[in-house]
Amino acid sequence: MSNKVAVVSGGTAGIGAAVVERLRGAGYSVVTGSRSAVPEKSDDLTVVRADLGTGQGVEALAMAALERGRVDAVVNNVGRFDHRASFLDITDEQWRESFAVNVLSAVRLTRALLPALLEQGGAIVNVSSINARLPFPNVVDYSAYKAALTNLTTSLSEEFARRGVRVNAVSPGPVRTSSLSAVATASGITRDRTLDEGVPAKMGVTLDRVGEAHEVAEAVAFFLSPHAQWITGSDLVVDGGTIKTV
Repeated sequence: MSNKVAVVSGGTAGIGAAVVERLRGAGYSVVTGSRSAVPEKSDDLTVVRADLGTGQGVEALAMAALERGRVDAVVNNVGRFDHRASFLDITDEQWRESFAVNVLSAVRLTRALLPALLEQGGAIVNVSSINARLPFPNVVDYSAYKAALTNLTTSLSEEFARRGVRVNAVSPGPVRTSSLSAVATASGITRDRTLDEGVPAKMGVTLDRVGEAHEVAEAVAFFLSPHAQWITGSDLVVDGGTIKTV
């Protein structure tokens, strides 16, 4: 992977941070960014502070990537998870704001970097969620956004496969991240107990534990590796057996 450049949106925490470290370990130079990022630049890492829910933020991330001279991989990872009491409580503004982060960010970043990907014959991985096919009422809007992202994955794979760009999705189940921890804390039980016992039991995780961010990062790295050269339009579920049917 020497000299290859990967762009990871939302790569400063959780799954995104694990993806960044995994790809750097594989020899990629990585460009990433988020609203809370501390700007940084080294031989194999560029970190940009940018609100990826806006067109300007995505443009800043894309420009930082193009300054590296090439783009071989794009990982659309940034997302926003909000716990909702009811569908009836979600305002139009909340729908718009979350849609911008969960879907439009991927649309904008992909559109900005596809010309560079086409030059290299690169690959795209969209980090979706099992909620795209297993919706829960308390994440009704998030589920809809992830369904849209998974559908976008298939559409892009169909259009650009013959031009040398593969597009796949990874759909994690419950993973030990700050977002899931926040929900656990709100439950009134200790966070660790909820994550280790409550979440696997409530969601019916066959392996009886939540996932770890690095386990999702391995799936992303696989799709970007030479071992996946004949795979496009796929959605790899990494959920410990939460979803029981295809």
